[in-house]
Formats: sequence, C-alpha cells, structure tokens
Amino acid sequence: MPSDYDKDAYPEPPRQTPIVDKQTTLPNPALILTKLFYYSVDLPVTTFRELVEGIHSGNKYNYYHQKFRRVPELTECTEGDYTCYYEAEMQWRRDHKVDQEIVKVVQERLRACQQREGTSYHQNCSKDYMDHSNILVSLRSGGMHPR
Repeated sequence: MPSDYDKDAYPEPPRQTPIVDKQTTLPNPALILTKLFYYSVDLPVTTFRELVEGIHSGNKYNYYHQKFRRVPELTECTEGDYTCYYEAEMQWRRDHKVDQEIVKVVQERLRACQQREGTSYHQNCSKDYMDHSNILVSLRSGGMHPR
C-alpha cells in the first residue's frame, strides 16, 4: 500500500482470518445424517463390492470377445425345433450387425481418403473403392460369413 493513503477511509485488512464463533453447542444435523448414511449404507456396500471384485479379479474376461459357435441356418432346422429357430435367428442378427459395422468402417475409410486426397481421390483411393465394392458384392451374394 502507498504511504499516503487515508487510514480512516480505508483501514488495513486484518492480518489473520478471524476465528468463527459458534453460536450454538448443538451438533450439526446434516453432519450427523451424513455420517449415519456413510456408516450404515455406503461403507458396507463398498466393502462388499470390493470383496466381490477381489474374488472375480482372477476370472476376468472381456465380454466383447465372446465367440459364439456357428449354428445351422433356419432352412436346415427340423420342423418344430423352436430352439433351432431361435438360435438361427440370433445367429443371423449377429451376422447382420457385424456386416453393418464392417460396411460402416469401410465407408468411413473411403470418406476419409476422399477428404484427405481432395480432387485426386479417384487415383489415390482406388484400393478403398475396390474394398468397398468387394464388400457390397459379397453382401449382395449372401453375406460375408462362412458356413
């Protein structure tokens, strides 16, 4: 602070933060409820979860790497075999989703190549065009999944 300021108009700020003077001796109910919730609900649930995770940590597997066995097609199922119908339908749906994702990835690559190459994309993106056309031909001929 400059030495020529008016001390009456602007007194100096306190050097230390004043201690808060409690008005009551009663405990804070919010603090009591928070501790009650922590010790009655949160702590037991967290302890149980950590225990279960410790047990399962040795048996970890990635669900997205699950491999399904190939099942017969719907035309190969015997009449009245509803389990076979269901499995064939689920197999077809999984195959269809995989085909859709493959087409999306190839289309993204083709669009990225077109964006990157600009006006000369016909010449420089011929491999991506061939991949895209081969995938479309294989999809039209019955899918990309072997039997």
